[in-house]
Amino acid sequence: MILALLALLAGLVVLVWAGDHFVTGASQLATALRIRPAVIGAVVLGFGTSAPEMVVSSLAAINGEPALGVGNIVGSNVANLSLGLGVAALLMPIPFSRMALRRDVPWSVAAAAIFALLVVDGTLSRFEGGLLAVLMAITLVWLVRTSRDETLPPDKGTSPVAQDVGRSITNLIRALLGLFGVIVGAQLAVEGATELAEHWGLSDGFIGFSVVAVGTSLPELATVVAAARRGHTELIVGNLFGSNVFNSLAVGGAMGLVGAGAIDDPSLTGLGIGAMMAVIVLAYLGALVGKRASRIDGVALLAIYIGAMVLLGTS
Repeated sequence: MILALLALLAGLVVLVWAGDHFVTGASQLATALRIRPAVIGAVVLGFGTSAPEMVVSSLAAINGEPALGVGNIVGSNVANLSLGLGVAALLMPIPFSRMALRRDVPWSVAAAAIFALLVVDGTLSRFEGGLLAVLMAITLVWLVRTSRDETLPPDKGTSPVAQDVGRSITNLIRALLGLFGVIVGAQLAVEGATELAEHWGLSDGFIGFSVVAVGTSLPELATVVAAARRGHTELIVGNLFGSNVFNSLAVGGAMGLVGAGAIDDPSLTGLGIGAMMAVIVLAYLGALVGKRASRIDGVALLAIYIGAMVLLGTS
């Protein structure tokens, strides 16, 4: 048990460290290409900070632990908005731009709902994984096309890539090394979490929803806190809601394609899915009504997270 606990903790530490380097390298590379924060948050950071979830959930499915992988997706979506947006809103009110209300937030709700509908029956087939992957590809094309007007113009007479070739290469290498670290950390986290679940008699779904999901969501949480302290609210909204889209479609699609099969955890596909949709809908309604996430919204989101943990842990 001690070795399993050490493996889990070591994996989470590596995930946080490597995920931070992956996100920093990728975001700085995007900045060198003069892309606005909203696009970086939704596409670059949304995908980058979901890399731990994708690796962990895919490995869990390959290892025959699909409940752990689905629990990681569901728990990460819940943690992103309840912990991430909740904590950010407590630090400062988070306004939602017109683009976020028209594009990022509604599609985040739709993506999570589609994923929930596919797994609520307790299975995730290869066909369903393929469907999620296709929707993810369509989403990427749509995001790029709708974000064209958000791209900053390059300096006259100078290509931003040619201007900072050395820095761009450094950031690319940093991102790739970070991705490698994410893979190593994810493998350790999955193995440790699976052994602990068996030893303590806990379901793989609960371990995935709680410990592993919080661990793989730490890159998002760290990014959100840093962005809130610097007042980059566009980055916060794009990162969190964009990450939920990637979790639901890209990570869920990857799990299905490698052969997730039966999830076999009614609490996860019932209470867990319900908590995920409750948090996402609450965040969406708050955005529509007040055009921002207030401190009251932050308290409500954190309360839902605590309640979901208690219900899943005792069911």
